[in-house]
Amino acid sequence: MELKWEEREWDEDEFPRGASPEKFFRDSKEFANLMMMYKCAIREVRTKLEVLDDEFSVRYKRNPISSIQTRVKKPISIFRKLKKYDLELTPENILKGLHDVAGVRVVCAFIDDIYMVAALLANQDDITVLQVKDYIKEPKANGYRSYHMIVEIPVFFSRGKTPMKVEIQIRTIAMDFWASLEHQLRYKKDIEDVEGHEEISGRLLECADTISDTDRKMQEIKQMIGEFNDLS
Repeated sequence: MELKWEEREWDEDEFPRGASPEKFFRDSKEFANLMMMYKCAIREVRTKLEVLDDEFSVRYKRNPISSIQTRVKKPISIFRKLKKYDLELTPENILKGLHDVAGVRVVCAFIDDIYMVAALLANQDDITVLQVKDYIKEPKANGYRSYHMIVEIPVFFSRGKTPMKVEIQIRTIAMDFWASLEHQLRYKKDIEDVEGHEEISGRLLECADTISDTDRKMQEIKQMIGEFNDLS
């Protein structure tokens, strides 16, 4: 299942050559090759996650990972982000200037699973962690919680090894539930244009806090039961 971020329609005036970003990327062998490379990088990360989950299934009789979703950023989103950074649309600028073209979202059962999965990935000798943003310990103003990592991983092609960047988002089922519904509500119509938008934002934040409290309680229950002594 692909990760999906809502995107507005693109404006022809903001894209060169009088063509859509999708057509430009599709007709360019360089960019088609680059998108293939990002898909391969995602496959490498996904395989690592699936191996860890399979190991836990056999050794500890449980699966810390509930689901894995992936996506490659849409051409229009790539173009807009380059434009935001005042960068030309070139493969080199995409590779060096953007860190989230390839995305993997990992949904876990418990909060401590998030940090365990992140640590197990970071400890692999072919993964380099470039950046971490912990929105669980420090949630965004709207209540969003998740653990974000930008990693670099080598991908081996016929012409040699290429380091590729992948953004990994790790969250609990509850965090994913809130984020998905908040996204639908917020992008169905611009909340800022709705009468009473402050109350709506406040209620969404209240829901996020309630869900976070539930996450913590489930974590405590897990520890009380004492059945999951992973890595012991």
